[in-house]
Amino acid sequence: MQLKLFVLSASSVVLWLTPLAALDKKLDTHKALQGVSLCAAIACAVSAGNIARQLADEGEIEELKLRAIKADVEDEIGTSVYIAQQKRQQEAEQILNPREALERALALTYDDDERSEPEPQKQLAENDAERTLNERAERVLSLKAKGWGKAKTIREVWGINKGGSQKYKDAETEYHRIIDGEG
Repeated sequence: MQLKLFVLSASSVVLWLTPLAALDKKLDTHKALQGVSLCAAIACAVSAGNIARQLADEGEIEELKLRAIKADVEDEIGTSVYIAQQKRQQEAEQILNPREALERALALTYDDDERSEPEPQKQLAENDAERTLNERAERVLSLKAKGWGKAKTIREVWGINKGGSQKYKDAETEYHRIIDGEG
């Protein structure tokens, strides 16, 4: 396509200059040949311009395709990063809040079959939950003794930021139970 553009452009220049240089101005046919040559030169120039415009349009289309591909790749990367971040956050929440995981496990076990669980396993689960609560109470009291505030203590012990969530309200209730039980 570019070769065709180059040939048409060169042809238009040659057709424009040939009558001026090669033909004798004394001949009657000089003006007629010069007119035909000029018309051919204009036709070649118009064709070359159309080809140039077509090439420019194709270049713009290719640029748009590249932008679309880049946007798709960036979107895919962003989605992957978001999913990975959510997964890490869930894992961190599970690590930071073992009591909740234990309560869920106990609730699932309890809901599945209340009476099929042997007494020693119930007692063991209750002992683990009680031990976790005692450890949490000790931690709350030690942070309170160091002068920590309620929100900071809840964030440290339960891993929950201040807000209106049910988890925060539950943690706040337990915090007050521990603090009020101390005095």
